[in-house]
Amino acid sequence: MEAVNPRKMPQKMLVLFVGLSYLGAVVGCRQTPKNYATVTGTVVQPLAEESTSLVVRSGSADKSGDSVLQVNYQEQNEDQQIPLRLPETLAAPKTSKPEAVPAEKNDASAENPIESVTSVGQSVGYFLGIATASHPRVRAARARVAAASQRAPQAQALDDPTLTNSFYPISDQALQTAAGRAGNTMSIAQKYPWPEKRWTKAAIADRETQIAAAKLAQVELEVEETVRLAYYELWFADRAITITDENRQIAAELVKLAEARYGAGGRQQDVLRAQLQLDTLEERLIGLRRQKSLAQADLAALVQQPAMTGIEPTGELPIAQVPQQLDALFAAAGECSPRLRERQWAVSRDRQKQQLACLSKYPDFTLGAGWQTITESDAVSPVANGHDNVNFVVVVTLPIWRDKINASIREASAEVAASSREFNDARDDTFRQIRRLSEQAYAADEQLRLYNERILPRAKRTLQLASADYRGKLVDFGEVTDGFTEVLMFELQVARTKATIAGAIAQLHRAVGCEVAVDAE
Repeated sequence: MEAVNPRKMPQKMLVLFVGLSYLGAVVGCRQTPKNYATVTGTVVQPLAEESTSLVVRSGSADKSGDSVLQVNYQEQNEDQQIPLRLPETLAAPKTSKPEAVPAEKNDASAENPIESVTSVGQSVGYFLGIATASHPRVRAARARVAAASQRAPQAQALDDPTLTNSFYPISDQALQTAAGRAGNTMSIAQKYPWPEKRWTKAAIADRETQIAAAKLAQVELEVEETVRLAYYELWFADRAITITDENRQIAAELVKLAEARYGAGGRQQDVLRAQLQLDTLEERLIGLRRQKSLAQADLAALVQQPAMTGIEPTGELPIAQVPQQLDALFAAAGECSPRLRERQWAVSRDRQKQQLACLSKYPDFTLGAGWQTITESDAVSPVANGHDNVNFVVVVTLPIWRDKINASIREASAEVAASSREFNDARDDTFRQIRRLSEQAYAADEQLRLYNERILPRAKRTLQLASADYRGKLVDFGEVTDGFTEVLMFELQVARTKATIAGAIAQLHRAVGCEVAVDAE
């Protein structure tokens, strides 16, 4: 058996280690499944053998004093049917700092796609649960949060070490030393940045995750608002059809009344006017049915079933009480608006970038070790002994170009100022929207009370009196048709006002970002 050269053992072990590392990396990459990420607000449970889970914890403040988002997500295989969880109602936090992604809850409607909808009316919450769980924009935003949560480990990690191997294939052209001829030289080096630089880069990546989470909350609110507005439009069209159909029956009775009056010596013009009134209602019903079909198409598209038919709303539209305290709305928006939370995290991120620019004044280090094989073969030194060489390397960067460093610091400071002003602009615009929407909802609420308490009852009473007087030949038929038209318009206006109030509250909820409790008077 050939004797083992002790001087060549370190070289063989190093080559074997590098080869095994490369083989493990290749096999690991080939076995990585194609997964999708699902972001939730609670600690995830194991899904399957091939599923993986990652939890980015928070709750402790970092060096800057800002809390760090907790992003819990689980990677799900394409073949697995895991029901998505529906987001709970956003609640106002106790502090004004940016908060975590809203938690999600289970909903049975999210397990299976809608195949058909019965004629029984569905509430708006039914469609909200499906849309917020499976809408492409929401799922894309969740995937971006999952992607952003993977940047912090990358930013905090060290660069890959470098392995160098230099050899001399021609013996008479090789490096000669007193100990003998150099065969080959192997060295390994690792770069170590200034420690605080890595921490700051990880903090920047964490804030990017926070920004992605705030954008996710914005997308969920936008989808929720769109679903609500489409549902309210569907409800109004359905309610308008019901009102018009009921008034068509009244118009048919007016035709009979005019015909009886004409048979008793009345005018034929009254009969024609009554029939024209009935035809006008038929024409209105055609437009309302078309409007309802369009609203159904919009709502079906939002729940990922564009070809679905038979969507019907509930008979009554529950309307929340309109909040009237602007100060409470402003305070709630400042605490839980995802738009403002995004801008707050952007300011915090830019401040960390400013800190990183200041840290560029500190040096980076590179530590390494080398090993050189020495052989007595073809050596020119008379005292060659074949002893190998071992060396250590220390490299330090010299940050001496102050102009470049100072310019990067000024650039980062300007970015902080810009993001701060963008936050102020977003806050003012959010408060403007809240004020406009609250005034719109309050005015519509007053109109609804006026219609229900005074205008509509008086209009119906006027129509009854005009009909009775027409039978007694005291008034012209034109007063009857005018009263009928007024009642129809006021009833439609009541339905439109209810839908307007519900839509304004939905838009107000999106602007504020969470539900605001309203004290009953």
